[in-house]
Amino acid sequence: MGYKNVSTNSNSMVDMDTMPLRWGHVRVVISGSLGQLIGQGLAALISVVIPLVQIVSHPELSAGMQGLLGCMSLIGISIGAFVFGKLSDRYGYLLFFRLCPFLILTASVAAYFFHELHILLASLFIMGFCVGGEYSLDSDYISEIMPNKYKVFMVGVAKAASSVGNIIVAALCFWIIRTWDSATNWPELLFIITGISGIILLTRIPFAQSPGWLMAHGKVKEAEESVKYFLGNDVEMPVTHDDSKDSTENSSTSFGSFLKNNVKEIILTGIPWACEGLGVYGIGIFMPTLIIALGLSSQSSHTTPIEHITNSVEITIWLSAVMVVGFAIGLSVLRKVSHIKLQTWGFILCAAGLTILLLAYKLKWDAWIAIAGFMIFELFLNIGPHLITFILPSQIYPVSDRGTGGGLAAGIGKLGAVLGAFFIPMLIRWGGCTLALEVSIAVMLIGAFVTAIVGRVLIKKGQIRDKVE
Repeated sequence: MGYKNVSTNSNSMVDMDTMPLRWGHVRVVISGSLGQLIGQGLAALISVVIPLVQIVSHPELSAGMQGLLGCMSLIGISIGAFVFGKLSDRYGYLLFFRLCPFLILTASVAAYFFHELHILLASLFIMGFCVGGEYSLDSDYISEIMPNKYKVFMVGVAKAASSVGNIIVAALCFWIIRTWDSATNWPELLFIITGISGIILLTRIPFAQSPGWLMAHGKVKEAEESVKYFLGNDVEMPVTHDDSKDSTENSSTSFGSFLKNNVKEIILTGIPWACEGLGVYGIGIFMPTLIIALGLSSQSSHTTPIEHITNSVEITIWLSAVMVVGFAIGLSVLRKVSHIKLQTWGFILCAAGLTILLLAYKLKWDAWIAIAGFMIFELFLNIGPHLITFILPSQIYPVSDRGTGGGLAAGIGKLGAVLGAFFIPMLIRWGGCTLALEVSIAVMLIGAFVTAIVGRVLIKKGQIRDKVE
């Protein structure tokens, strides 16, 4: 609701760009963060569902079909991020901000009632498609309403919520399946996503259109009303060149011209995000599977398949906790360190962690060394690449093209995640954990190389500041 009791005296008006934080800012961050939470939570859920489905009804499940189950939601994310990004630039953010959680809720309920594999695949695609919308819309909403001082940090906070989603869903899965004697009840896990999407929808029913989008489309009066709705009647929105109607008229007139005019920007925001996607989703979705394959779960001869999965999910929870630590460290240095350097070194140290894990597996070192390597990987993935890839599009693109640029970056990022999720089980089948880890190390190093080279070019052009003040 609005802020009807706030004075509107012109002498007491405050500037939206320089004002202190208020509840309205926090409210937008919370609602946007929940979109990131459910995205990572869905990946955690799929990582548990895949081995359960294989145990119950599809013991013949091939590596290719496992990969398809793992990447179906990611295919949806990749397409949805671009589609919703483009639509939101044209029609505004609010409609799609509400539609995405509603469709996720509907698809999760459908997957519960209909257990056929093709229904599960379709439901995962729809849920992923809408999560892609979240990835495009959340950062846009947050960055366009925050005071300048807090824009980058609060977008980072939203992304950090994804680690919380991973822990919450993994913990709920563990709490539910630890009492099971068999895996036949796996559809019940889908209600976790139903509940989260329902909460998200409730937070967005009383909401308003993005003032930044309204101003960029020349709707000055509506933008001012939106600002007052979120922040209070004593807040005014400055009309800058970037946020004016003129900026919209001078923006890319077609997707083709957008691609032509933003080649370096697309490479920097897309390719490293694709490399990061393999780590977050390719490895993340098959983390319980990898834990079992690497011999890190219980190895008792009397351990049942469901106990193996339960034990691997428990280890996944601890690894997910490292994600939170990584995000916390990343956020603490976000305003002090070059984002390009942070992402570059994050990728390099991710590769180092995976190298430790590979050596521990090959040389049969103690399990704690392998787990330490896994933790190093998760820590630096979230200090650097997982955080920065989400932030860069909102820094590089103007408001008029931000939905398209951010959506395209997220789409490319999730295309990398799709390839990772599809090929991880196949790599394990072809060359064991050794090949899967070697390919993952190479991908992390490619992410570091592209970030360092292209990032330096855009820093010289003045599109990215080498250090955030």
